[in-house]
Amino acid sequence: MSDTAPPRLITHIRHVDLAVPDLAAQQAFYTGQWGLTEVATDSGLSFLAAEGSPEQYVMRLRQSVDKRIDLIAFGAATQADVDTLAGRLARDGVTLVSEPGALTTPGGGYGFRFFDNEGRTVEISADVAQRTHRKIEEGESIPVRLSHVVVNSADPEATVAFYERHLSFALSDILTHPRNGHMMWFLRCNPWHHSFAIARCPHPSLHHASFELRGIDEYMRGTGRLLRAGVEKIWGPGRHKAGNNTFSYFLDPQGNTIEYTTELERLDEDAWHPGLHDLSDPDVADQWGTANRMDEFVARKSFNDPDKGLFMAPPV
Repeated sequence: MSDTAPPRLITHIRHVDLAVPDLAAQQAFYTGQWGLTEVATDSGLSFLAAEGSPEQYVMRLRQSVDKRIDLIAFGAATQADVDTLAGRLARDGVTLVSEPGALTTPGGGYGFRFFDNEGRTVEISADVAQRTHRKIEEGESIPVRLSHVVVNSADPEATVAFYERHLSFALSDILTHPRNGHMMWFLRCNPWHHSFAIARCPHPSLHHASFELRGIDEYMRGTGRLLRAGVEKIWGPGRHKAGNNTFSYFLDPQGNTIEYTTELERLDEDAWHPGLHDLSDPDVADQWGTANRMDEFVARKSFNDPDKGLFMAPPV
C-alpha cells in the first residue's frame, strides 16, 4: 500500500461472476465435478456456493453470447464503509455503475458497483446475510471457500495502482522474469497473502479463479478426482513460492482456468515486505518440483479469451 493510501475498508473477496455461452455445461461441471452447490437460479443465472463458506455464493454463472468476467465482488464491514468507499471513488472520478443501496441478489445486503480502470465491473457490499454452511470433513475434497481471483491486464502497472489507490489493496509480492520484466502482482485486502492478483497479458480477461480445499490430502484427492474424470489439467500439482500455496490448474468447459489450492500463507502485515520472485528459478514456480514445466502452453491457456463488453455492466 502506498503511503498516501487511505485506511483499508475492504475485508475479503465474496464471489466472481462469469458470463458463459453454455450455462448448462458450466452448471453441470461446477456442481458435478468441481464440488460447488447450486443454491439459487434465475432466468439465465446460476448461483453456486462453497459448502464450507458463509458467503451466499462464491460464483455466479450467466448465460451470454459473449464469455467474460461479469463482476468481482468484495466485502466491507459496514454500510458506512460502503458509503465511504463509494464517495471516495466518485470524488476521484471513477465511474459508478450504481449508487449504494439495497442489493437484490441472494442474501441481500447493501452495496454498489463501479468500473475499474480497464472496464471490469466491481461490487462492494456489506450486511449480506450469511449462508448456513458446514465444516468440511476429513477426506472431503470439495471447496471450502473462494481463495482468490487473478485477472489479466493489458496495463498491469496502472491496474495495480488503481486497486492500491482507490481500494487500499496492499502489495504482497511480484513475479518477475529476466526477459519479460514484472509479470504478476499479488495484492491483499486482509492477512491472506493474496485475495486478488494482476497478471501481464495482451488483453483484459480472467487469468484464474482459485478455490481453497480443507488441507493437503483433500487437495490431492480433488486433483486426482478431476484427473480421473478427464478434466484437462493445465499445471500442477505443485507448491508456489509466492504465497506458499499448493496449485492444480484445470480448464472448465468454457476454457476458463480454475485452481484447487490449499495452505495459502497468512502474513504478519506489520512485518511483511514485498519480494521479487524470479520465474526463471524453478523453485519460484514450484517448490516441490512435481508440476509440469511452466511453458508457453500454460501461459497461453491462462491468457484466456479477451473479455468483451468492458465498461458494460452485467444484469443485476
